[in-house]
Amino acid sequence: MRQFSLALLRHISSSTAPALTGTCRLHSWHCFTASRPQYRSIVPPHSCQHTRTESTAASQHIQDLSGPEQRLLNKLYDGLIGGQRASLAECITLVETQHPRKKELAQVLLQRVLSYRREQESRNGGKPVAFRVGLSGPPGAGKSSFIEVVGKMLTGRGHKVAVLAVDPSSCTTGGSLMGDKTRMTELSRDMNAFIRPSPTSGTLGGVTRTTNEAIVLCEGAGYDIVLVETVGVGQSEFAVADMVDMFVLLIPPAGGDELQGIKRGIIERAELVVVTKSDGDLVVPARRIQAEYTSALKLLRRQSKSWNPKVVRASSQTFEGIPEVWAKMEAYREAALASGELQGRRTAQQKVWMWSLIQESVLCHFQNHPGVREALPHLEERVTKGAISPGLAADLLLRAFSSSSSSQ
Repeated sequence: MRQFSLALLRHISSSTAPALTGTCRLHSWHCFTASRPQYRSIVPPHSCQHTRTESTAASQHIQDLSGPEQRLLNKLYDGLIGGQRASLAECITLVETQHPRKKELAQVLLQRVLSYRREQESRNGGKPVAFRVGLSGPPGAGKSSFIEVVGKMLTGRGHKVAVLAVDPSSCTTGGSLMGDKTRMTELSRDMNAFIRPSPTSGTLGGVTRTTNEAIVLCEGAGYDIVLVETVGVGQSEFAVADMVDMFVLLIPPAGGDELQGIKRGIIERAELVVVTKSDGDLVVPARRIQAEYTSALKLLRRQSKSWNPKVVRASSQTFEGIPEVWAKMEAYREAALASGELQGRRTAQQKVWMWSLIQESVLCHFQNHPGVREALPHLEERVTKGAISPGLAADLLLRAFSSSSSSQ
């Protein structure tokens, strides 16, 4: 298994021969069997030597798979590209698993899907083929109701909509607490929609570590609009903003003064603020909140040169304002595409995604290191008794980790 785990490292290191210069880019992933067609590369002609070296490493990676594993990944990939919702659900389950071997298989599958998506984007003039929207807000803002109404409207217009609803986790069972899928009854029965609830499993940011990978899989399955609903716990807004094209904040009327949003630090990341439940007796409070947030936004520094954040009102019950909300989203996308900001944002997000996974993997490796595990109980006991400071204990654990690693 260790040999298989180092396959991606071999894949990268094998392309860094002394005769080559520059950073190698991942070549389009070849099919698992020789009978399957290969995808054309979009790598520039001057990197052909890089491509040949990378293809050799990729073939070695494929050889590490057993026959049943190859057949499983072929089945999942074909079903995913064919738009089968069951295959998409299985693929997301595979990337969410904590099993070491299955995590490795998930990375192989993701490489194929990423290559397929790159080819689609090249045919689309280098522009993204899907629109990613992150939605968040405090509990009771009506996020699930808003998503269902918007989703039904979009599927009625010919779009395919994927909803990734990230729920808080139960401390007892580890599953989702809110059950957002069960609250989107109409949308869940729509054949052009896909709803995937995912428990946070203790993730502080309110989005799971695999949410970004699930977005890639949804796009590979042909969903041109991906909605990511987060827990709305404060930090989730920053986490989801690093993986979507547009961040939308949903706030209920009569939810406090306009400073509440600024104090939470979420207004500065929002491209669009939607005041929900603007119907009945709440119309007047909704108008007041809209005016207050509009004034508050003028005090903040612009995050985009091509777009000024907007504040709109909408009602999921009466459908009032829903088409206008989507029109604002489309206007933002067109402006971001025309200015190139959307493409630049996705490029920066890839780097953020990589480093977040590195931090998680390094922490896991540190916690499971023999030297750390041996010294940890004693140091924890001394810290709880006040014999040493937590900072000193951390330094000692890092020293044990680095000394053991260097000796190996």
